[in-house]
Amino acid sequence: MKTQLPIALSNKHIHLSQKDLDILFGEGYQLTKMKDLSQPGQYACDEKVDVVGPKGILKGVRILGPVRSNTQFELSISDAFALGVKPMVRNSGDIKGTPGAKLIGPKGEIEISEGIIVAARHIHMHTSDGEEFGVADKDIVSIKIGGERGLVFNNVLVRVSEDFALEMHVDIEEGNAAGIKNGDLVELIK
Repeated sequence: MKTQLPIALSNKHIHLSQKDLDILFGEGYQLTKMKDLSQPGQYACDEKVDVVGPKGILKGVRILGPVRSNTQFELSISDAFALGVKPMVRNSGDIKGTPGAKLIGPKGEIEISEGIIVAARHIHMHTSDGEEFGVADKDIVSIKIGGERGLVFNNVLVRVSEDFALEMHVDIEEGNAAGIKNGDLVELIK
């Protein structure tokens, strides 16, 4: 069985629905790809928005493409405090009952009623990786980090799909706490 896999740190970013993109950037607007991300078909965009919460503003939040069915803003716990919203750790797409905020783009602004999450740590795996690691979609595993600030991440969701490439994702705070950088290898333990 394989046990080693790469890890990546995720900074704050936003995924927009086409409806919200049209309001923020203009009717029929298309995102501009800046660079591809590790997951197939996902990319960072040139476009950015400002996010305004009850207590503060986060300027220049990068948009990731392509557009999604629902707008979702992923941030760190520190960013949530800076905005003045209650941080809620959730899996991507699970936005029901989460805080909202005002989004400001170059052509308009919108108030989202929900969609702000602290992304739960997770692993993307292609189906062939799932077989090699002996795990299935929605399994919960632990990940061991070596090194000077080594630790074990528990409660890590495994997401297995034909559309994924092998990589663990943690937010910037978790990555910094463990002293890791993008591309470091970590160990899956069950």
